[in-house]
Amino acid sequence: MSLRQMEYFLTVVEEASFTRAAELLHVTQPALSHQIKALEKTVGGALLERMPRGACLTPMGRAFLPHAELAVRSAAQARRAARAAAGAEGGELHIAALHSIAVGALPDVFARWRTAHPRVLLRLHEYATSEALEEAVQRGTADLAIGPEPVGAPGTVVPVGEEEVVFVVPFDDRLAGRTRVTLPELADRAWIRCAMEPVVHGERFLDWACGQAGYRPRTAVWTEHTSTAVRMAAAGVGVCVAPSHVVRGAVGEDCVVLTPDPAWKRALTVYARVPPTGAAEAFVDLLRTTWPSLGAAAPREHEDQALPTAQAG
Repeated sequence: MSLRQMEYFLTVVEEASFTRAAELLHVTQPALSHQIKALEKTVGGALLERMPRGACLTPMGRAFLPHAELAVRSAAQARRAARAAAGAEGGELHIAALHSIAVGALPDVFARWRTAHPRVLLRLHEYATSEALEEAVQRGTADLAIGPEPVGAPGTVVPVGEEEVVFVVPFDDRLAGRTRVTLPELADRAWIRCAMEPVVHGERFLDWACGQAGYRPRTAVWTEHTSTAVRMAAAGVGVCVAPSHVVRGAVGEDCVVLTPDPAWKRALTVYARVPPTGAAEAFVDLLRTTWPSLGAAAPREHEDQALPTAQAG
């Protein structure tokens, strides 16, 4: 069983066609079929079912697929790590992150990186939930992942900062003159909710937090992305909860940001299956110097509250 055979197998699966896979791989279709048959002989059974209009996985193929993906991606990571350790600057660095972090906090970091390492190509993989992010790391999709501390530590976990979670309201809101607000003061308000809202203790975060304050939030709109929820809140549709760095990225100064009392903070980490080296290690160092905090500092007389471990981002 060779790495090339697994790469051929994955390409056929992705394209659902031997013909299209052969074109992408720049090999003849008979040569591709020969390699797939050799792979099937090695594993002891058919991995792909040849159909009149394409190809699909057999039960054995479905079982083999995630292991083949991990092997191919791990080999790519190994090549990148070796090039980085040798000081090669022409490689790639794959970064996985929650969408809210990618849109709010990473643009400045990527700009700094490009200035310092212009010949290293960055590939960003975005995920809606922490669970999907952790699964991607386990599959070997990226060299580094950025998000809350993973529930099941995959290997190396490095704290790189924290993000502050805030409320967003329009300029004409009755609370616009305030800087801090307690959750019970928002009991009568409608909320803009996001499909990316974290899940804590088996509930969506806002349901859980408002429940602790003695009420259930009244939802006005559900959105797919945090940045959309922020813009809706800025327009006066309702109140939304979002990381402060997303608010800056989504609407700039076109809204009023209120800090929860006590303040809500969430630690951010960068993690990987293996200890970062070379370019990956340099990127971690950049995060640690750039992100001592991703939110406005809370007044010292108020005690901050760490957000509970969440299963979504």
